[in-house]
Amino acid sequence: MDLRREFENPCPHLKTLSLRRSRGFYKQDRRSSRPSMVDSRGRMVRSLGMAQTLLRAEQVDELVARYRDGATLVELASLFSIHRRTVAEHLTRRKVPIRRGRFDPCRIHEAADLYDSGLTLVEVGLKVGAGPQAVRRALAEHGVPIRGGGGRRSRMATAS
Repeated sequence: MDLRREFENPCPHLKTLSLRRSRGFYKQDRRSSRPSMVDSRGRMVRSLGMAQTLLRAEQVDELVARYRDGATLVELASLFSIHRRTVAEHLTRRKVPIRRGRFDPCRIHEAADLYDSGLTLVEVGLKVGAGPQAVRRALAEHGVPIRGGGGRRSRMATAS
């Protein structure tokens, strides 16, 4: 079998692999000689210069229970010192449906007035304590026309 013919036009990944091997890149052990990091929550993994916290099964159980009791993704992320997307991934793995942004229906008139005054969805959300998409859904359901362009009205139009 003629290997040269088989590998005449290698893909970039194979070229990189071949180059690294020829330079001795794979002859050295790249693992740290230091022991893995540990804190009060348990073992931490060092990957690409960023420490990652691994939650134990009982911690994930507590996370799920608190979420079902009404805690938000951001609150749980802060509590467990992990990213909010990691919280969402743990919940998804446990087949817990993720709640959409909360919006208090009794504040719809306040949100509509703020939006009509020229504030953006983000700014209205900050004032009424909800995310911009939750505000958008609530305003659209209430019949408030949503401005196009995803931004504030022209300052010149409001100044005239």
